Amino acid sequence: MIKELPLIMVRGVCYSYPNGTEALKNINLNIFRGELVGIMGKNGAGKTSLIRTLNGLIRPTYGNLYIDNENIKSKSIATLSKKVGIIFQNPLHQLFANSVEEEIKFSLKSFDLRKDEIQSKTNKILHKFDLEKYRNRSPLNLSGGESKKLAVASIICRDPEILVFDEPTLGQDAKEIEFFINLIQNERKNGKTIIIITHNIEFSYEYLPRTILMADGQIIADGPTKKVLKNEFLINHTSLILPQIHLFNLLLQESGFHKEEIMSINEMTNYLRNLIKHKALKL
Repeated sequence: MIKELPLIMVRGVCYSYPNGTEALKNINLNIFRGELVGIMGKNGAGKTSLIRTLNGLIRPTYGNLYIDNENIKSKSIATLSKKVGIIFQNPLHQLFANSVEEEIKFSLKSFDLRKDEIQSKTNKILHKFDLEKYRNRSPLNLSGGESKKLAVASIICRDPEILVFDEPTLGQDAKEIEFFINLIQNERKNGKTIIIITHNIEFSYEYLPRTILMADGQIIADGPTKKVLKNEFLINHTSLILPQIHLFNLLLQESGFHKEEIMSINEMTNYLRNLIKHKALKL
């Protein structure tokens, strides 16, 4: 049986900024096709530098990166962007067209498509992201949540094989986060490989199967999220906090109330609601 090769292979990658600051130190990493992976760590850990190497925005000082078993060293940013779509933390860093519709059209212009095909794809993506009513509005006049949604739409419309999100839940309300969760679940069903940089510990614990922890330009842990994020030493080292669901489970176990592990915020809410009802009936 032939073993599947990783879709992304990072081998001995180092990167130093022009001022000599080491952002990445000997990074070795495999990510397989269809995986959903989180990257976590405090600011300055090297997370954003790492993802920027994937589409050529920065080039490693040493080491090599392979996508689909091809060394991307000589690949242009334009070529790599068709395969790797990055949605940055600040959507204004990638939005510059005069209208929402033109933003989507511009993103599609590098493909060999007829005008009617571009218009059809634009209409479909505007509908998918509920942006039709803003079709003629300037991206600069959108709310924070709407502009982030447009930034995502401008990448999704290109149908890249790899999607990379930098802090997608930051500043988003509950409805916007729910939209994003549904989006990544659907894109994963379509076979996409998804990488998410986030500080949202509860989101990671509940939705991301695998987590990579970074500190000082290095990977210090890589494994199942529910194992990695329960490790107090690693959490302290990366200036994160233990997931509330995990702490809640520990408290329940110590109190003798519950033995089965609660896995989500909804489960925790329902458990507390039922517990309160049960106690109230006894009064």
